[in-house]
Amino acid sequence: MKVFKTKSELKQHLLGLKTNDKSVGFVPTMGALHQGHLSLIKHAKKKNDFIVVSIFVNPTQFDNKEDLEKYPNTLDKDISLLKTVSCDVLYAPNGNDVYDNNIVSQNFNFDGLEHQMEGKFRDGHFNGVGTVVKKLLEIVEPDKAYFGEKDFQQLQIIKKLVKKHNLPIKIKGRPIFREEDGLAMSSRNTRLTKGHRESAPFIYKTLKRAKIKFGTKSVDKIPKWVVKEFKKHPLLELEYFTIADEKTLQTATKIEKNQKYRGFIAVFAGEIRLIDNIRF
Repeated sequence: MKVFKTKSELKQHLLGLKTNDKSVGFVPTMGALHQGHLSLIKHAKKKNDFIVVSIFVNPTQFDNKEDLEKYPNTLDKDISLLKTVSCDVLYAPNGNDVYDNNIVSQNFNFDGLEHQMEGKFRDGHFNGVGTVVKKLLEIVEPDKAYFGEKDFQQLQIIKKLVKKHNLPIKIKGRPIFREEDGLAMSSRNTRLTKGHRESAPFIYKTLKRAKIKFGTKSVDKIPKWVVKEFKKHPLLELEYFTIADEKTLQTATKIEKNQKYRGFIAVFAGEIRLIDNIRF
C-alpha cells in the first residue's frame, strides 16, 4: 500500500493508473477505522481495479469545536487495518493540503436536503461536508465513491452534489454495518462509557419496534411513542426521531404508495452523539 500526504504526489501516482484504463474506487473516511469501514473497502475492492482511501478529519463540518478536538486519531492502527484488506493507496493529508491553506466552507444549495434532520441541529455541517467531499472527489477523480448508509442524509446530499456539479462519478451507498447487539458501528463508539455502551443498543431496538408500528399506526403517532420510550431511559437523551421520505428527506405527514421511507434518529449517550436509521 502506498501512502501519500500531499495531493500533488497522489495525483501523479493516479495519473499512471488512469492512463492504463484502470478503474479507481474511492472510500473517504475520517479515520478511527472499524469493521464497517473495512467492509466498505472490501466491497469497493471487488468492483474496481484500484482502491484509494482517504483519512482526513475535516474541521469545517464540526459545529462543536470540542467534538473536533476529541475525535479519535489512530493513523498507525488505521494503516495496519488498511493493509489487511489490500488497500492500494492511502491519502492522509493535513488541512492545508486539502484546502490550499484556506480552511473555510463553501456555501451549497442542496435543494432543501440540507435543512432536514441533521441540518436543523448542526449549523453549517453540510456546507462543510459538501466542501470537503467536492475537494476530495476532484483530487482523486475516481470512477466510483462509496459511503455507508449510517449517514443516509449525507449520502443523499453527496449524490445531489455530484449531480449539480456534473462530476463524472458514481456514488454508491452500502448498508449499515452493526455490532452483534445492533449498535451501528461508528468511530464515536470508542468514546462511550461502559454504561452508555451497554445502553446504546436500545437505539436500534427502538427503531425496529417503530418499524413494526409503521403501517399499522398513523405516521404522526410513532414519533410520540419513540419520545415516550426514551423518557424511560435514564442514560440516553433523544435529540430527534423522524420518519422521512428517502428521496426528499422531508418528514412524512401521511404514507404515499410507491414512496420509500426511513426512520431517522439522533441520541446523546452522555456527551457522545449517535445517529442511526432504518428503512421502513
